[in-house]
Amino acid sequence: MTKVTTGATMSLDGYIADASHGGFEYLFQWYGNGDIETPTAHPEMTFRTSAASARHLRDLIERTGALVVGRRLFDMTNGWGGRHPMDVPVVVVTHRVPDGWAPENDSFVFVTDGIGSAIDRAKALAGDKEVGVNGGTIATQVIQAGLLDEVHVDLVPVLLGDGIPLFADLKIAPLQLDGPINVVEGNGVTHLAYRVRAAA
Repeated sequence: MTKVTTGATMSLDGYIADASHGGFEYLFQWYGNGDIETPTAHPEMTFRTSAASARHLRDLIERTGALVVGRRLFDMTNGWGGRHPMDVPVVVVTHRVPDGWAPENDSFVFVTDGIGSAIDRAKALAGDKEVGVNGGTIATQVIQAGLLDEVHVDLVPVLLGDGIPLFADLKIAPLQLDGPINVVEGNGVTHLAYRVRAAA
């Protein structure tokens, strides 16, 4: 069975952010605050982290077979220039295929009929590897549908005071998680993993 996980880089006060929110640059300082290199599919996006974070990133890249993201993230990144840095297929949940993109190719699959179909498609693409789900609205939809196995958080020591709460508007809250099942202490970041508790 293919495991479905979600991850987000989050501040100590529980906020995630994008480039439109103040403090965005603080959340991702750990991507370049060390001397161990972890290459991606985009040479200009090589991570330079602590040894602990490098092991964490390499493990994440190795075990991930496909990603599920929302249209907002896809648009914000301009489709990662045609290929995600993790070099895996990306299933984009959207209401319509964006102009200039094929409905499906070896980099992107656009799913217009809901989160369940997106997860099914990603599992087929991932084979025996994990499906990663980006944090935010898509992760909330996946956990509410009962399709999420684990929550991974990169916790950064900064207080943003504003942004997007992780799992905002979760309709099934409170939802208890088991763990942490994994803790990795990097430089300027703590990588945490929790298992989603099965419904009683």
